[in-house]
Amino acid sequence: MDISWLGHASFKIKGKTASIVTDPYGEKTGLKFPKVEADIITVSHDHYDHNAVELIEGKPFVINGPGEYEVKGTNVVGIPSYHDTKKGEDRGKNILYNMRVDGVGVVHLGDLGQDELTPGQIEALGNVDILMIPVGSIYTIDAATAAKIVTQLEPSIIIPMHYLDKDSKLIQLEPVDKFLKEMGKEEIQPVKKITISKDRLPEEPQVILLEK
Repeated sequence: MDISWLGHASFKIKGKTASIVTDPYGEKTGLKFPKVEADIITVSHDHYDHNAVELIEGKPFVINGPGEYEVKGTNVVGIPSYHDTKKGEDRGKNILYNMRVDGVGVVHLGDLGQDELTPGQIEALGNVDILMIPVGSIYTIDAATAAKIVTQLEPSIIIPMHYLDKDSKLIQLEPVDKFLKEMGKEEIQPVKKITISKDRLPEEPQVILLEK
C-alpha cells in the first residue's frame, strides 16, 4: 500500500485492489487540488475544504456517512463523532473512518473536535495501524489533544494533517511543529510518500510527516 498526501486533510491511499481519496478540498482553501483518480472517496463532513468530490476523476464510490461499506475488496467503516466539544452544537457532526487496505487498518479522523474519543468510538474503530489525525486547532483538535488521542488509539504510524499550510487561506490553523513537539519528534524530515504492508509496520510508534 502507498500513501501520499494531497494537502490539508486529503490523502491518496493505493492498495492492491482499490484506491481511496480522503476529504478532497475545494478552491476556497487557496490550494489547488491535484489531478487524481480514485475508486473510493471518503468525506468526513460537508464543508468545502473536505467535500469537493467533483474534483476526483474516474467513477468513485462516495462514502459520506456512518456504516459499513465494501468496495472492490476494501472494507470501510464510518463512525459518528462531533466536530466540536459540544456534541455538534457549534460545527455539526464528523465521520471517523477505518479503512482496511491490504490487511492494514488505516484510520482517518476527519475534522474531529472532541477532546477525547468515547469508549464506543474506540471499540468501533477497532484495530488502528495507521492514524491520520488533525493537529491544527481552531476548526478541530489542537496538538495536545491530538497527542492524547494518539495515546487512546495506540497506532503504529501517526500521520498529522489539517495544519497551517503557507499557501492556504485557512491561516488560523496552527503549524505542525506544535504536534511534533508534543510527540517528541521535532527533528523528523518530511517524505513524499510511504509504502507499507502489515508485516512492515514498526514495533514502536512512528510519526511520519508527509509533504505534497
